Amino acid sequence: MKRVQLDKDIQPLSEFRANAASMIEKIKTEHRPLVITQHGKSSAVLLDVGDYEQMINTIELLQEINQARQEIEDGKGTEHEEVMNSLKERLGNV
Repeated sequence: MKRVQLDKDIQPLSEFRANAASMIEKIKTEHRPLVITQHGKSSAVLLDVGDYEQMINTIELLQEINQARQEIEDGKGTEHEEVMNSLKERLGNV
């Protein structure tokens, strides 16, 4: 997903209503979000579904990394050798 271009990707709700189909197609092909304004203030962001899913996946991965980092800092980590030995036992020493 590309970043918002302030001169192109901000539209009032009335303009979106009048041209919804073409704006949605543009979002899908250009992979840039559309900021919709209402009464002169930003109100909503419209994203391509694939871009949204990728963004959510990235956020979840970063949250997991942050949680793992915190667990390591708290001394809750497991040594690499211990994990490998445990995996070998489960897999029958493959």
